[in-house]
Amino acid sequence: MEIEEKIKYAFRDKKLLRRAFTLSSFDKDFNNQTLEFFGDAILEFIVSERIFDRDSSEGKLTDRRKAMVSDRALTPVSKKLGLDKYLIKDSGDTKNKKAVPSVYEALVAAIYLDGGIFEAKKFVLSTLDFSVLPETRNYKGELQERLAKSHPPLRYRTFDVGNPQRPEWRAEIEVCGKVYTGRSTNKKQAEQNAACEALKHIG
Repeated sequence: MEIEEKIKYAFRDKKLLRRAFTLSSFDKDFNNQTLEFFGDAILEFIVSERIFDRDSSEGKLTDRRKAMVSDRALTPVSKKLGLDKYLIKDSGDTKNKKAVPSVYEALVAAIYLDGGIFEAKKFVLSTLDFSVLPETRNYKGELQERLAKSHPPLRYRTFDVGNPQRPEWRAEIEVCGKVYTGRSTNKKQAEQNAACEALKHIG
């Protein structure tokens, strides 16, 4: 099927695939609502595992996960894959904006049920943009401004300490003779985390 070529996964159970794209406006009994519910949980797990950073705070990880699995983030992903074009819905169902991001979640669940967690991870990791970061404070800018009168321009040293399966960056910044460290799956965020640590200690 054409949609299987786009998502790069061939279903053994074609009914699961059809159900993932069927809205309740078309069929009240056979639709993707429960798949959407299950897919939301699976998606959060996969994203959480992927972005997990032992040196980051729970709040930062939560914010980043929310930014990645929100309707606002999933809508362009679904459209890029063309999932919205395959929705099975009532002809009068034209204003259901929630259906576009929800079909991605339903598809994640359908792939999981049909092929297991490995295939679900493969789909998610190949379609989501993990460089997405929530809007946060500019710790680097704050630190530079705080030290502007007494310190030369700050220079960050970054090190790729991860691997293809688990990307990780470590950033270091020396302030007043002391080195502060930040880690993240994203190079720029690692630098922000290092600056954040420095700000905590210089008061």
